[in-house]
Amino acid sequence: MDEVFWVADHPVLEALRRRREKGHTRENPADDLKIGLAVEGGGIRGVVSAAMLCALEDLGFKDAFDAVYSASSGAINSAYFLLGGTWYPLSIYYDDLATRRFVDFRRFLRGEILDLTYAFQVVDQVKPLDYEAVIASPTELHVAVTLVDELRTEAANGFSDRKDLREALMASAWLPVALRGTTEFRGRRAMDGGVLTPHPYVLALRDGCTHVLSLSTRPIQPPREGLSLSQQYGIRHLNRIKDGLGTAYGKAVIRYREQRLTLQRRMREPGGSPYVFDLAPLPWMPQVKRHELDPGRILAGARGAYEVMYCAMERRDPALIRTGRIRAVPHLTIVDRNDD
Repeated sequence: MDEVFWVADHPVLEALRRRREKGHTRENPADDLKIGLAVEGGGIRGVVSAAMLCALEDLGFKDAFDAVYSASSGAINSAYFLLGGTWYPLSIYYDDLATRRFVDFRRFLRGEILDLTYAFQVVDQVKPLDYEAVIASPTELHVAVTLVDELRTEAANGFSDRKDLREALMASAWLPVALRGTTEFRGRRAMDGGVLTPHPYVLALRDGCTHVLSLSTRPIQPPREGLSLSQQYGIRHLNRIKDGLGTAYGKAVIRYREQRLTLQRRMREPGGSPYVFDLAPLPWMPQVKRHELDPGRILAGARGAYEVMYCAMERRDPALIRTGRIRAVPHLTIVDRNDD
């Protein structure tokens, strides 16, 4: 017997379906709810939330949210989502980032496993993000940034210009250990938005959302016991950057494990408001690692994530994915850019 992962009439899903049916926009709202979209990243694992966003757009939910709360690569995904055409930047993960130009563990001793300069060259030039259009979007974007010296997470918004938004996206993706030291955001030392707040759904609740669709990139599975060796190293590394930062990070990791168990239960037993529906890859699906370099595995992760979102939004049994009766099939098309 297949496990039941969620109820088809979950309040978050029902609220979003009503908004789609009524053609909700910020100018002509369908209700007085505040519905937030929370988007997790996680390096290359961000392909999962990117594919979920692509499915949301394809299924007619792009304008159904009042605000988007995001972190790390999920923040870049969210910026693209606000502009539409999400299928194209999704290809960044398997076309542009699955290379040692972006991820190379041989650079570990230099503190530069990731090359964010290269990644943002892709975002700026190869598959250009229109920063000004993101700022002008009627759906407000919140980007989680860890303020190192203040030991807190800031949900940055109200961006003044292209530089301000780009700095926020860069800071939110500044993964400790994989990158040297810290970066700067609005004159303060900053780094990955997930260090102290592992998932941005918390930011949506703090901002007063009554309903939150939460996109998680790690599969639904029992939490591990204790801290991994890499997490223990991360604690020491962060404490060297700022006393107490690593300790706070370790506590946040443990706290989030407990929160995720609650979130998974509330997909089946929604409880009372505020409602959170935390969608993630299912246990049998291929897991995409943070530093994944296999394009086939990255694409498989995207396919699974798209299938899960489709089933959730369209009232389909996710068991149909496992049996192969529902499949997301890549669709080839031509992009012919005229740069003249």
